[in-house]
Amino acid sequence: MKTQQKNAPGQENEERENGEQGRSWLKIPVEQEHYQPPRAGVILLQVLIGIFFFLVVIRFWYLQMHKGDFFARQAIENRMRQEYVLAPRGRILDLHDRILTDNRTTYGLFLIREDCLDLPATLAQISAWSQTPLAKIIEKYQQDRIKIKPYEPLLMVPDLNFDLVARIEAEIHAWPGLKIIVRTKRSYPERELFSHILGYVAEVNEQEMEKDPELAMGDLMGKQGLELKMEKRLRGSKGLYEVEVDAHARVMGRSMRDEPKGGRDLTLALDRDLQQACWDALQGEDGCVVVMEPDSGKVRALVTSPAYDNNLFAEGISHKDWEELRGNRSFPLQNRAIQSTYPPGSVWKLMMAALILESGISSRETVFCPGYAKLGKQIFRCWKHSGHGSLNLEQALIHSCDVYFYLMAEKLGIDRIESFAKSCGFGKPTGIDLPHERSGLVPSKKWKQKRFGRSWVRGDTFNVSIGQGSTLVTPVQMANYVCALLNGGKLLKPQLLEQAPREVVATLPCRPETLEFIKNAMHKTATVGTAKVVSRKDAEMGGKTGTAQVVKLRMAGNRRFKNKDMQKAMRDHAWIATWGKKNGKTYVVVVMVEHGGGGSSVAGPVAKKVYEHLFGPVGQPSF
Repeated sequence: MKTQQKNAPGQENEERENGEQGRSWLKIPVEQEHYQPPRAGVILLQVLIGIFFFLVVIRFWYLQMHKGDFFARQAIENRMRQEYVLAPRGRILDLHDRILTDNRTTYGLFLIREDCLDLPATLAQISAWSQTPLAKIIEKYQQDRIKIKPYEPLLMVPDLNFDLVARIEAEIHAWPGLKIIVRTKRSYPERELFSHILGYVAEVNEQEMEKDPELAMGDLMGKQGLELKMEKRLRGSKGLYEVEVDAHARVMGRSMRDEPKGGRDLTLALDRDLQQACWDALQGEDGCVVVMEPDSGKVRALVTSPAYDNNLFAEGISHKDWEELRGNRSFPLQNRAIQSTYPPGSVWKLMMAALILESGISSRETVFCPGYAKLGKQIFRCWKHSGHGSLNLEQALIHSCDVYFYLMAEKLGIDRIESFAKSCGFGKPTGIDLPHERSGLVPSKKWKQKRFGRSWVRGDTFNVSIGQGSTLVTPVQMANYVCALLNGGKLLKPQLLEQAPREVVATLPCRPETLEFIKNAMHKTATVGTAKVVSRKDAEMGGKTGTAQVVKLRMAGNRRFKNKDMQKAMRDHAWIATWGKKNGKTYVVVVMVEHGGGGSSVAGPVAKKVYEHLFGPVGQPSF
């Protein structure tokens, strides 16, 4: 039987104290009956929770209600893509509906960035297919990628030949994001013959896209000539496909939203065969020919030589070809008929004759020409060294006497000459539908002071009177003036489009009898005077020649050096302004040959060949 041992009272007290000290951390204070805990923390928590839910509700309302339509459109756009369908440009035809500008089918290689899995490898493959340096491919990609959306096709190679298309089609399945798209390309079958009139198209640049929101990367746009001037009419409007795709960009469906509308065809007033005849008549000389109908203002031929093949630009001109064109000293890119200005020489006397008559000076008043006119110590020579003797206005026009116009100009003064010349259409553009037309120059006192800081002198007036000095005109301006002499004094806008209406720009400040006098004087000039090279027995002809100096007279003793003895760049420009009438048809033909020499000996034969095409060989009836 076990006996229980009892601890001493002191030991029990000690153990009780040690136990209470060990459990002191478990003691929980007991609230008193009326104790109120602090509420600031609870309130703050509740406010924060309330704000959170309020923001969630506001954000939910903003996304679902306020921006709901926007995100719905975004969702649709992610599912629906838009593909533009280029419209074919309008064709350009000649007077007899012969094609001057057409479209042909071509193939372009496009990259859709969003679908491309390995961009560096894809660009390398494009380089290998097209035989284009990879650096050039990467450069094109970097330049163009920022201008279009990721799902829009980016043109990488614009013109693939058929063999390359077949090769790419056989391998393209291994390259997601690449696509061959059929496009149209501009074609100019007549090449140099119409290049300055038609111009050319090329891919749009960033500045052009900013100006015209209808344009996009890879689009073609007119850059020169009628392609530029008539861009809106020729371009048409694009069509639009809506393409449905899945999450992997696979095409699920396609529907046409807007049909493409092709550009409008243009029928020109120009005759292709006449254009060719003018080109052949120039025989490769630097110069131009303008043929117009005086009553309608229609331009029947507008030839500039040399010219360029505008297909080079339509295909994307190479650096080599561009440098050859730019470095050519004959300036084949220059449209000499409207963009080059020349001293008109003696054809300017047609305007001076009108001014003399309208100033009240009698056409019978005579001037004696000894071959020169003295002005102080200066000597102003006539082209005929021995002089013309005594002659009146009609004789001065027929024989192109310089002295007569020197002395008459001194009577009139430069202010009257300037004002009258500008009212005859000189010194401003004609308004022909071609870009970059020059205005020419009618010099004046104010112009000389501003340009050179010097005062006008009498010798300047002498020079202007015979179309020399600083006087500059374009061949189209001169042709338009001659048209006005024949049609009753109406300055017309030269029209390149056959359907364009007759448009009167201004009226010559001339009486009918003045116009008739000049017309008759031109007829006699073509019969017995300096323009008799164009004379025909089967047609009524008129003309005025001009030989415009480009450098100061070079003398060999008392005689001037002949053009054949000068370097070509120092030779005179050869002019002839003519008109011809046969079987009820009237034409104005103006020829200008740069550094050609004499007007009657160089420009005259060119005009004669043009009339042989218009009226047939001399003596042969035309229908």
